[in-house]
Amino acid sequence: MGLNVKFGVSTWLWTSPFSTETTQLFKKIKDMGYDLVEIPVENPDIINTAKVKKALKDHDLDCVVCGAFGPTRDLTNDDPAIVKQGMDYIESCFQICNDLGTSFLAGPMYSAVGKARLLPEDQKKIEWNRAVENLRKVCDSAQTKGLEIALEPLNRFETDLINRTDDVVRLIDDINHPSAKILLDGFHMNIEEPSIEEAIKLAGDKLIHVQVSENYRGTPGTGQTRWEDYYKGLKAINYQGAISIESFTPEIQELAGAVCIWRPLADSQDGFASEGLKFLKDWASK
Repeated sequence: MGLNVKFGVSTWLWTSPFSTETTQLFKKIKDMGYDLVEIPVENPDIINTAKVKKALKDHDLDCVVCGAFGPTRDLTNDDPAIVKQGMDYIESCFQICNDLGTSFLAGPMYSAVGKARLLPEDQKKIEWNRAVENLRKVCDSAQTKGLEIALEPLNRFETDLINRTDDVVRLIDDINHPSAKILLDGFHMNIEEPSIEEAIKLAGDKLIHVQVSENYRGTPGTGQTRWEDYYKGLKAINYQGAISIESFTPEIQELAGAVCIWRPLADSQDGFASEGLKFLKDWASK
């Protein structure tokens, strides 16, 4: 029977930041056999959505849009100006989603990536409540645009707010809005989840996107990941969204430094993408 899913790859595997010129990768991505491309939006101003949409159509690719949340885009910050920058950035990403015809914005938009601190409970509650309040506003805006958001838990070294599926489910319960959904990333799950299968089941019908790589961020199928647990979990919830490979190139120093990749994770990035897709297609077809 297998899984009824589409397969995607993030352009972060080759380059950063995504710009209109990054569409030059689309032919290669399609020729490898991918169904969609994952577009990480670091700077909305360098993306001409009309040209990107044409390139997607020319190469018969769908897309997923993901946000990038650095310290100036922090919905839990004490400074209202920084919160506003985060909200404005999300609005720009929503416009890109609408322009490209995709249905959701994905990413860890509840806070800034890299805020990993041992906070007193009262301060943690303040930041939690800010995330809930501001994401409810984000969801209201998304709904008016026919969109959803897919909130992504990150591992403990990248955030102190949302690390596991039970955290993101609790956040969504508190937001209490139909536009709030879930993205699960296997790299973070391999660090944080006692049971991959049970975590996916807990996400259930709120799960609208999945990202994967190996436990060490490398090519799927070359590491210690328990792929059978992912399969059983996704099968149990009848997941029919996309599964995207997300990893990064060590060639772009700023990006590599941000995600702590100090060495190549494959012989080539093209090999990473093509061999990873072959493994995933075999894995999903069983």
